[in-house]
Amino acid sequence: MAISMEMVKELRERTGAGIVDCKNILAETNGDIEKAVQELQKRGIAKAAKKAGRIAAEGLIGHYIHMGGRVAVLCEINCETDFVSRGDDFRTLCEDVSMQIAAMNPLYVRTDEIPAEDLARQTEIFTAQVIDEGKPANIAPKIVDGKLAKWKKEVCLVDQIFIKDDQKTINDLVTALTAKTGEKIAIRRFARFEVGEGLAKRENNLAAEVAAMQG
Repeated sequence: MAISMEMVKELRERTGAGIVDCKNILAETNGDIEKAVQELQKRGIAKAAKKAGRIAAEGLIGHYIHMGGRVAVLCEINCETDFVSRGDDFRTLCEDVSMQIAAMNPLYVRTDEIPAEDLARQTEIFTAQVIDEGKPANIAPKIVDGKLAKWKKEVCLVDQIFIKDDQKTINDLVTALTAKTGEKIAIRRFARFEVGEGLAKRENNLAAEVAAMQG
């Protein structure tokens, strides 16, 4: 099958891979874009794994402000050189990840950062749910494990589905840029602020006051 430049361009935009790599993988997959994406991701992950032990101490603080200043995000993403941190691709990653945090409100960067007490508390919650649902005792632990796995993907930033492309996770974005730049790219930490978060709303306070007066 003839590989057109339009196909190469689409694959490059979806994966961040180089033109030559895109053309070669399309030839290998007989022009199947989806298979080509999967194959590049597999190879990108292999390349990224070799860089996992390297030190990434450069980078940027990404930021995003939404809803007229009611939600704000700061996110530190690291790379190995300031050359990469000044590039458009790296800056785009910072913007996209910051926007992801604002929209999806993750609690942790990755699963190994979940505190033991948080994991234990969530396990108790899911166990209680399974018991209330009357599930058989012999399969209850598997159901709880499944719920925990789903929960981790929802609350861990790198495992979340990218809001701009439901075929990718945030980790896929990081992996693609790692493969493209040849440097270790890593999301280090983030902070999300939302106006009024954690504060009791005024109407709730008034309702409590009225109830107390009527009592």
